[in-house]
Amino acid sequence: MRGEARGAVHRGVRRRWERGRALAAGRPLVLDIGLALLVQAAMTMPFVVPRPPELEPASWPAYGLSTLTVLPLVWRRRAPFAVLLAVLATSALYRLTLDGPGQPLPYTGLVIVHTVAAQSSALKRLATGLLLLVAVPVGVWLNSRSLRELTFSFFVFAAAYVFGRLTDARRRAQRVEAERAAARERARIAREMHDILSHAVSLMIVQAEAGPVAVRTAPERAEAAFDAISATGRDAMVQLRQMLGVLREGDEEGGMAGAAPREPQPGLDELPALLDRIRAGGLRVEYGTRGRARPLPEATAATVFRIVQEALTNTVRHAAARTATVRLTYGERDLDIEVTDDGRGPQAAPGGGQGRGHGRVETGSGGGRGPGYGRAEAGSGGGHGLVGIRERAAAHGGTAEAGPGPDGRGFRVRVRVPVAPAAEPAAGVPR
Repeated sequence: MRGEARGAVHRGVRRRWERGRALAAGRPLVLDIGLALLVQAAMTMPFVVPRPPELEPASWPAYGLSTLTVLPLVWRRRAPFAVLLAVLATSALYRLTLDGPGQPLPYTGLVIVHTVAAQSSALKRLATGLLLLVAVPVGVWLNSRSLRELTFSFFVFAAAYVFGRLTDARRRAQRVEAERAAARERARIAREMHDILSHAVSLMIVQAEAGPVAVRTAPERAEAAFDAISATGRDAMVQLRQMLGVLREGDEEGGMAGAAPREPQPGLDELPALLDRIRAGGLRVEYGTRGRARPLPEATAATVFRIVQEALTNTVRHAAARTATVRLTYGERDLDIEVTDDGRGPQAAPGGGQGRGHGRVETGSGGGRGPGYGRAEAGSGGGHGLVGIRERAAAHGGTAEAGPGPDGRGFRVRVRVPVAPAAEPAAGVPR
């Protein structure tokens, strides 16, 4: 309980920190004003602390001039190099015209050097370095003429510059990672749209081709075929609308009203409806499970659904099969998905290309990814379905293989994905 309480406190602090960072990123001017006030508070300390009797008391003009030194920091993000020049000028004016209290650290100089290092171009950073090589020795000569102060001043300014460059490097790394994440999300959405459209269009084509024959021989079957076409199209439109709604929601500020809701991805509960749509196209589909069935994480369940959908779509499009079998086998730490059919199976065309039927697939090391990954070779009759199945499995740390079915007949797709170990038998899971 004590560990859980500490974890809850840590998560709460982290959430508040992230929320504060988000607010600061959205209001940079407010953040800069707050930073300037903080620096001004630090520079006020020597004015309120009693001075030695041999020194003149701090004056209001000196305090006002120190405030004038801090004021340019409000615009440090907009024009960092110009603010650096302003800070150097006001600091020199303070030192040359008034005998005000000194500061233990050059606060304003450190802040603006950090900002220049983090935001300015290489030319301005070089100019900043040259200015510091002149300004720091001059300031030390006007103050104490001490080698110790000169060494310390160079050290703190160099540290501010290094931390500024590290800030810039971290910002660049975050941008690169954000671009990579966006690319991965675009690839995921493209893969989802490919699965949805390929499945729907394939079923609609099969059902439409069977329609004219059914009209002449069995009108009631023709009506059922047209109903299946309509249902398949509506289901595809609903799924596409959900996906595009999520994209639109990301573009609208704050998830405004009118954006499509974030619907959950299809999972194992939607498998029976998928199989019914396949059966409506004339393919007999058998479905069963083995082992101790249990709930799966949403992402894993959606992957299982898409793998079964893509495997059956390939069967409908390429195999000319009469029967397909879908079997889920629950192990202690993995789930085995097997889709087999009694169709043509993989066929290679003369010259190494592909003939009709499922795409030719090699299993094994497959491009250095490790044993068990299937490698689909695109050809005249194949698509990217088997490649997509392999990528979905790999995304969850699983493996995929495809090839001839049992006894060399038909085609089989087999995917294994890791799942959490079984705890208790899941109730109400169809077998």
